[in-house]
Amino acid sequence: MAALFFAGMQIAQATDSIGGALSIAKQNACLGCHAVNKKIVGPSFRDVAAKYKSNPSANIFLKNKIQKGGAGSWGVVPMPANAKLSDAELSLLVFWILQGAPDNN
Repeated sequence: MAALFFAGMQIAQATDSIGGALSIAKQNACLGCHAVNKKIVGPSFRDVAAKYKSNPSANIFLKNKIQKGGAGSWGVVPMPANAKLSDAELSLLVFWILQGAPDNN
């Protein structure tokens, strides 16, 4: 019975994380250039997850890229910096992206 309780808590936390990461992405204009499953100006979040899935440094690299911006990883179009995001927000956003940007449906 306790295992079911903890499994339920994990599902609820994952759903909260999904909603929280998507909210961060929406509030910081990430969705103006990125979509979950298609290229807009920048790559889709799922393409980012696929590119970095075997990279043990992906978490740190992506947090830095989101915070400081830059160009070159996906072409010449620069990504603007998102310096106002907290470390916790960056961590949640990167975790969500590396999971393939799941939705809570």
